[in-house]
Amino acid sequence: MKKLFLFIAVLFVCFQINFAQTITPEISSWVRNTTGLTGYNSLPANVQIVQYSASNVYVSCSCIPGYSIGPWTGNPNIPSNQNFVFKITRTPTKNTGTLTTVGLGHVGIWSNGVSIDNADDAQTYNNEGVWHRNALVYEGVSFDNCLGHPQQGGEYHHHVNPKCLYNDKDSTHHSPIIGYMFDGFPVYGAYAYTNIDGTGAIKRMIPSYRTRSITTRTTLPDGSTASKPGPDVNATYPIGNFLQDWEYVSGLGDLDEHNGRFCKTPEYPNGTYAYFVTIDAAQKPLYPFVIGSTYYGTVQAGNTGGPSSGHVTISEITTVYNGTNTGVADLNSKIKYELMPNPTSDYLYLYMDANSANNLTANLYDAQGKLLETKKFIQPSIAYSFDLTKYSEGIYFLHLEGTDQKVIQKIIKNK
Repeated sequence: MKKLFLFIAVLFVCFQINFAQTITPEISSWVRNTTGLTGYNSLPANVQIVQYSASNVYVSCSCIPGYSIGPWTGNPNIPSNQNFVFKITRTPTKNTGTLTTVGLGHVGIWSNGVSIDNADDAQTYNNEGVWHRNALVYEGVSFDNCLGHPQQGGEYHHHVNPKCLYNDKDSTHHSPIIGYMFDGFPVYGAYAYTNIDGTGAIKRMIPSYRTRSITTRTTLPDGSTASKPGPDVNATYPIGNFLQDWEYVSGLGDLDEHNGRFCKTPEYPNGTYAYFVTIDAAQKPLYPFVIGSTYYGTVQAGNTGGPSSGHVTISEITTVYNGTNTGVADLNSKIKYELMPNPTSDYLYLYMDANSANNLTANLYDAQGKLLETKKFIQPSIAYSFDLTKYSEGIYFLHLEGTDQKVIQKIIKNK
């Protein structure tokens, strides 16, 4: 019996070692911050840590890019660290049932940890929920030079081509992977092989959408009658202002209704479904920009669905990707951190070690045991701050708690 147990244990270890060496694009395509790089407002930039299992990749990110962003004309919102943890399946599959509609907010993640949003600006004509406004038309003035902007909660994002993330003028090479949609399929830049079998010259991918030939907005692209009419097509509301002004025509361009195609790419020589950013010859965004109204594949839960989305709980054994063919096994994670300065007179900074446990909760208590503040989903390689200026001088305690671990740190607050 002991020999059998030992044999099974050895097999398990061998599997872990072999698996750690299986580094595929969904693991290696991220812009990892390995130097402590900061971006806007000195916030940590790009992807903080990538972890993976046999089934999933977990991307911890700030949603702040490493390139310079801002200003945002007419937009009062300020980017902030979102402390996201997104989950990307390693085995994406085509959705053969009812397609999943692409909702508002983040629908995917760029390779630097910034959010991908769809073509919708979240507003409709007369607030009737029928004629959805085109984000490029109505919000484009607030885009910065990188074609991004922050929303009310501080989430910086791109609805269109993230021009500072890759060279969108390089029409002689196949574009790199610049992100993943939440169905697990990659997003490429604007250029690819002419033929889906990986042959032919490099060309700019053309979407298969065109503006409809209408003068009144009483019908939808599928020909059905709109529940509420939109404004007539005129100088104030020209064609293209609303998402329903566009129609998909199969074969019109290179891409399908999702704005992608199944093809061979440098990273996937055997072929994969892939989305493509679409731009015109002058590098201006072309509708639907990144993704159509539905996903091609099956979307995992946790990444989408409201303000709390994007904070996925990691409940399986993972390996930390360190940029080579071997990872750091996360089999016995402990709570590893630095807390400084202590004593402090204003702010307290919590720095989580890259090999710390996932999904911790930080509770700040006063000396009497009163709970003052809670931060959830504390993740490795991310920095967190506590504003102590609002508290009087004295003794405080920070509790860091995991599922089966807990540490308590004494804090001294000076005047």
